[in-house]
Amino acid sequence: MYAIIKTGGKQYKVAEGDTIKVEKLKAEVGETVTFDDVKLLEKDGTAVVDPKQLEAVKVEGTVLALEKNKKIIVMKFKRRKGYKRKQGHRQRQTKLQITKIHA
Repeated sequence: MYAIIKTGGKQYKVAEGDTIKVEKLKAEVGETVTFDDVKLLEKDGTAVVDPKQLEAVKVEGTVLALEKNKKIIVMKFKRRKGYKRKQGHRQRQTKLQITKIHA
């Protein structure tokens, strides 16, 4: 059984026991997070996509760590003008362990 959840503007395919990294969530290490926005549920070879049936489906996960993604470089440059700007950015992430899919 697996589900497709939406969080942070992205969709993730998750099953029980999976470890995923999502956009930063307001949760501390060890807390349980519940995802209500389930887009698809696959159970026993059949897919459920009806929004009325998916309202009752919830996915629970435990926060394992609060991390930062790898650094990206933002470079601005205009030729022959002497204009050059360099900036770095590291996006914050939350590492989750999916514990239960309530179907």
